[in-house]
Amino acid sequence: MAQDPPFFAPTAFDTAEAALEQAQRIYSASTRHLRDALQRFVAGEDIGRVRACYPFVRLRCSRTLERGGSRLAYGFVAGPGTYETTLTRPDLFANYNLEQFRLLLLNHGGTLEVGSSNQAIPLHFALGEDQHVEGELSTERRQQLRDCFDLPDLAAMDDGIANGTHETRRGEPGPLSLFTAPRVDYSLQRLRHYTGSSATHFQNFVLFTNYQFYIDEFIRLGHELMQRAPDPQQPHAHDDCLAFVEPGNVIMRRGGAAHAEGTPPPRLPQMPAYHLVRADGSGITMVNIGVGPANAKTMSDHLAVLRPHAWLMLGHCAGLRNSQALGDYVLAHGYVREDHVLDEELPLWVPIPPLAEVQVALEQAVAEVTGLSDAALKRVLRTGTVASTDNRNWELLPQSVGGGPERRFSQSRAIALDMESATLAANGFRFRVPYGTLLCVSDKPLHGEIKLPGMADKFYRQRVDQHLRIGLRAVELLRAQGPDRLHSRKLRSFAEVAFQ
Repeated sequence: MAQDPPFFAPTAFDTAEAALEQAQRIYSASTRHLRDALQRFVAGEDIGRVRACYPFVRLRCSRTLERGGSRLAYGFVAGPGTYETTLTRPDLFANYNLEQFRLLLLNHGGTLEVGSSNQAIPLHFALGEDQHVEGELSTERRQQLRDCFDLPDLAAMDDGIANGTHETRRGEPGPLSLFTAPRVDYSLQRLRHYTGSSATHFQNFVLFTNYQFYIDEFIRLGHELMQRAPDPQQPHAHDDCLAFVEPGNVIMRRGGAAHAEGTPPPRLPQMPAYHLVRADGSGITMVNIGVGPANAKTMSDHLAVLRPHAWLMLGHCAGLRNSQALGDYVLAHGYVREDHVLDEELPLWVPIPPLAEVQVALEQAVAEVTGLSDAALKRVLRTGTVASTDNRNWELLPQSVGGGPERRFSQSRAIALDMESATLAANGFRFRVPYGTLLCVSDKPLHGEIKLPGMADKFYRQRVDQHLRIGLRAVELLRAQGPDRLHSRKLRSFAEVAFQ
């Protein structure tokens, strides 16, 4: 016999807090309904068809925002009409949702409607992080899951809204957010799988790297910070961080704790993540995405649903100019995209512009950490185009008379080459996440300085610590600006969604 799902009729609310409470109430009742039914199913009971749906939030707008009515890049809709989106994990996104709700009410007045949507919650997305359905069931019962519960449906979680290809059909409400609830849930699951971390630990500022050396230094700094009590008389950088979290959700809390909570995993995940946690979520997450654009796209695809305030790439690159030296820094202000992993989602004719707020913060951080300025700073920091390729052995391509990589690099005015930066910048542009790139020259293949083990080890020891400290300082500068300045209108399309 089919089980009636919990249903909440659309109800209007004039405060963000009340709207959020209703969304939490609906989500809690819906997921509890699915988990209770699963318990009976595992026990062997014939439960029939069971379904529960995500909550939705809806805005009915009758007036267009006046010109100059909002200085934000989000928090308002493009014009009169009805807009809505489904919501998931209102506990995890509580502060985020409250801000979006408040801005909509502030900018448009009226009320927000919250109720049960017609979008089913897949069973796997309703379970806790430590629950694994299939392991407790026989082969026959696993095959019956689809007959009793809704399972993840890829058709409900595409990126048409973010890609600008979504077309609202006549009579349907327009989208309020870039991601539907199933798309968010899918990425939350993938993040845990790839990074070994619960989504609750991810912070609003993300550093990506392509080398473990940076992670080793980040871990060292994190452990050192946690073992030192805050000094109100002489506060240090990141003194407001409360915990350091490693893969497997191993937590070291602030205040000199000798041991971390939790057990490290038997092996590191594919792209491990580490977190310097602040109470307001504006700490720093660092992810080792490894080498290659596929990993860069995979990780940023999923991190985007957490709506971070910025992500930055810190890694190594090949210097392409004779005037560069090993250890010099490269601040990207443009990209040649030969990574080929985003060509369908973001055509190559779309420019990926530099973001002034991020560029200024990175350059200032380099100056502060190195202690250099003016001409001396320009000798170690060069701004220019970075080329990203999906061919790790690009050096072996024929240097033919008619072209070849060296000619393309020269024509594009590229000063450095790597495999990840253009992907991360392009996905930041695509998902409206502020982005930036600061690389360090580790070899110069076009000039005979290839990366050899002994030379590389010495280089890493000399440069990784400084490069990481530059990245951490850049985050401090970006955080001080506040999200109002960081989330600029440069990343908005013609008819942008209201949610940040």
